[in-house]
Amino acid sequence: MKLVRYAVDGTVAYGMLEEGGIVRRLTGSPFESLATSATSHPTAAVRLLAPVHAPRVIGVGLNYVSHIKETNQVPPTLPMLFMKHPSTVIGPEQAIVCPRNAQKVDYEGELAVVIGRRTRRVPEEKALACVLGYTCANDVSERVTQLAEMKMGCLLVGKSYDTFCPLGPVIATGLDPASLDLTTRLNGQVRQRINTSDLLFSVAKLVSYLSQAMTLWPGDVILTGTPSGVGPIRPGDVVEVEISGIGVLRNPVVAEG
Repeated sequence: MKLVRYAVDGTVAYGMLEEGGIVRRLTGSPFESLATSATSHPTAAVRLLAPVHAPRVIGVGLNYVSHIKETNQVPPTLPMLFMKHPSTVIGPEQAIVCPRNAQKVDYEGELAVVIGRRTRRVPEEKALACVLGYTCANDVSERVTQLAEMKMGCLLVGKSYDTFCPLGPVIATGLDPASLDLTTRLNGQVRQRINTSDLLFSVAKLVSYLSQAMTLWPGDVILTGTPSGVGPIRPGDVVEVEISGIGVLRNPVVAEG
């Protein structure tokens, strides 16, 4: 199924996409129940929002084997992790804002994992049962700041400017995260294309590994890494991240006012 978070008539709700272009409202949060109400709306009448409101976002670096080979780097023995501030999260069609002080802003198309329940010390073979579903993500990065931080052994601001984590358009359930096609387009031109079978650390491995150290909460988001083909974006550009079984996450790029 495909779950959405949307705004309509001055309210925000979760819903389930049904055939015929209908959104059926859930009775509450999908992290509590997938029960639907009698309320429905045409999809054209609602505005899709980020599928999770202000989540904790955990990112993973160097997680595609082909990208590691391309950059002549040594494969990491543990997931290379960082976090993005909740204020980075925006939804479909919302604008990525290039900061006034930015020197080089890059797109990074990624598969995102949405945790569905409280998870602590889950074994790898049971980890996917803790996942609600999957969505598209763009791990936008200010590369000059990022590299300066990494030289000091840290990473936060280069990944955490407001609007630097578009998510959406839906949370898709029932997918096999080990076999999904990911494509990133810049102004209609394909820049990234990969299958998630190329991931170094699988979704199950990432969820299990993180849960050994911290309690994962419902709504937490894990970005699984980006393949080769990362490049710069500028005001006026449009970035699209498409993943099979999920859909297309589209965001325009603007300059900070």
